[in-house]
Amino acid sequence: MDPTAAGEYRLMQLNEMEEFRTEAYENARIYKEKTKAWHDRRLKDRKFSPGQLVLLFNSRLKLFPGKLRSRWSGPFKITKVLPYGVLELMGNDDSNKFKVNASQVKPYFGGVVNRDPTTLMMEDA
Repeated sequence: MDPTAAGEYRLMQLNEMEEFRTEAYENARIYKEKTKAWHDRRLKDRKFSPGQLVLLFNSRLKLFPGKLRSRWSGPFKITKVLPYGVLELMGNDDSNKFKVNASQVKPYFGGVVNRDPTTLMMEDA
């Protein structure tokens, strides 16, 4: 029950706790760096060029009910690529041009979209 030996033992315990804490912070930093590198590797480069077809995200559509309604409309054709991520789009009719942020569009890889409503006649058996 020597007070100096007990004090030294307590200081050693505090140093060990400090080492555990430092190691935990270092492991968290390493994990965060690896996670960020993994995520950044899987990001797709979004470069747009004039003449390319894109889909436009409709953020106002969430006010309407209906789970099956798509929030992406289009395709629209890019007429100009302006600085700071601004795109000038043209709709189906050539007179309708408008500007949007590039974060609201994604490339369109499909063919012609048929938006005509179809009806299905059901017969009683």
